[in-house]
Amino acid sequence: MIKMKNGFTLIETVIVIGVFVLVIGVILSFVFYFYKTERFALGAAVAIDETRKGLDTAVKEIRQARESEAGNFTLEQADDYELVFYSNIDGDNRVERVHYFLDGTDFKKGVVEPSGVPVNYSGAETVKTLAQYVVSSTTPIFTYYNGDWPVDTVNNPLSTPANLTETKMILIKFQVDLNPISAPELYELEAFSQIRNLKENL
Repeated sequence: MIKMKNGFTLIETVIVIGVFVLVIGVILSFVFYFYKTERFALGAAVAIDETRKGLDTAVKEIRQARESEAGNFTLEQADDYELVFYSNIDGDNRVERVHYFLDGTDFKKGVVEPSGVPVNYSGAETVKTLAQYVVSSTTPIFTYYNGDWPVDTVNNPLSTPANLTETKMILIKFQVDLNPISAPELYELEAFSQIRNLKENL
């Protein structure tokens, strides 16, 4: 009686190895996809948090806007993507010139300290980035309103560049796209800031 030998043939061995490699490949692809997704989610959370902090900073500093130490009016420029005003932003009893603007997809703040006698704001501007991935190319970052808002919807929002003496309240709105390469997935953050020193209904 002939006994059958136990073991795999060469073809069976190749098939088993092929299936094993295929299974490992599928598992690794899921692991890499999960890692990539988690890393993007973490990056998105950090970016959104930084943008929210930038928004909060802008709201606070605009609310505290006041006349400059050189006698300049509270607001200097009020455009869709650029705002210049005077405010004591660091609690040192000096009024700084504050410049918010969009540079590409970065929302930045420039600050000029007062200097000289008589006081002037001709010094170098110190610039830092407050938010990234801002894609507000069709939606203005800054929208301006007069003191009759929200009752007056005919004359509000103000056309830009806004009339500086009429401007009493500013809406700041960010549209953020954290992955510009893929289809747009916009995150929107917005907040109103009323300039206290320009309020008329005190």
